[in-house]
Amino acid sequence: MTNFTRGQKGKLADLGLNGPFAVTLDIVSGSMEVDVSCFGVDAAGKLSDDRYMVFFNQKSAPDNAITVDLNGPRSTFQVDLSRLPASIDKLVFTAATEQGSMRALGNSSMALGQAATFAFTGNDFQDEKAVIIGELYRRDGSWRFGAVGQGFAGGLAALLKHFGGSEAASSSPAPVPTPAAPPQPANKISLSKIRLEKRGDKISLDKRDSGGYGRIRVNLNWNQNASQGQAPASKLDTGFLGKLFNKPAGRSGGIDLDIGCLFEMSGGAKSAVQALGNSWGAYDRPPYIHLEGDDRTGSISSGENIFINGTHFDQIKRVLVYAFIYEGVPNWAATDGVVTIEIPGQPTVEVRLDSDSQHAMCAIAMLENHGGNLQVTKLVEYFGGQGKITAHQAMDERYNFGLNWKAGRKD
Repeated sequence: MTNFTRGQKGKLADLGLNGPFAVTLDIVSGSMEVDVSCFGVDAAGKLSDDRYMVFFNQKSAPDNAITVDLNGPRSTFQVDLSRLPASIDKLVFTAATEQGSMRALGNSSMALGQAATFAFTGNDFQDEKAVIIGELYRRDGSWRFGAVGQGFAGGLAALLKHFGGSEAASSSPAPVPTPAAPPQPANKISLSKIRLEKRGDKISLDKRDSGGYGRIRVNLNWNQNASQGQAPASKLDTGFLGKLFNKPAGRSGGIDLDIGCLFEMSGGAKSAVQALGNSWGAYDRPPYIHLEGDDRTGSISSGENIFINGTHFDQIKRVLVYAFIYEGVPNWAATDGVVTIEIPGQPTVEVRLDSDSQHAMCAIAMLENHGGNLQVTKLVEYFGGQGKITAHQAMDERYNFGLNWKAGRKD
């Protein structure tokens, strides 16, 4: 591992990076929210094609030349430089905040695979709200890495302007960019995120075109390093919670949260998509809802995903997204869990699971079809089993789905 210092540069080939690799940003910011981005710019240093800005509202570039997985303080960009067009001359990796300044950062770093790392802290900056961390750039026919570590006075919007992009009005989400052969004048980019703060908060998202909502991703992620500590024995020694939290952890001792959903189709059909019972659903046929997989150990940095085929959203009446603590932590606050709902051309919708409730089930959000528009409502209501009533059934009865439940487990 080569340790770079500010201003140091080197050829990727000399680092052994001759194919696709990961660029990992570990940003230690405490309670301050920091957004990371990758700007793919041309030889003039401008964002001439806004499809090559990869950030929270656009997680991949064309041909998956750049993708990002955002997981709390760690953001992992997968980079395949061979897939970039000749018009992209440099990839610039940045971090920005609107809440404080980069002076507040702890020990942070940028790593290129297992080959190189660049460490930086808040002591390297003053009151800047953003930092250009590092860049990959073309020079004399080869790609190189430069450790920059340069503070930037404005936040993400100022960075966007610096690179020649333009921001969409916050009241109007950006349209889905359409592919074009030569670079076209940049479309306005939506930097807005919607965080539903209180129970009952809701947002209605209009369709951008006649094709519906496209591929909707509902992601559940959590802190893989959260404490495995137990709650006091008096709260755990009996009943369901005692069985839940006193049993051995998963194979790697990790937290096992499960995402799932209850759904109702416009024709009246109702059921569930979840790991319990291996009810994975389907994306290309009814119910047009698919659970991607089950991360039983917390080792998958992208968490768990439900995909909804928004092209057929007219056939869906409502979807209740929930999460279930299968094993590993005594309450939801300990998971540091967050659910994000990503819809092409729309702001990212975020719901945080920050209660100290010890009930194993959390109804997170309701996605409803209101006259063809998708309405998202924050629920964050917790349920526990009692007697013969399981947590799933208690949640079902609260929201009137009327399904028949029986005890289940994961094989």
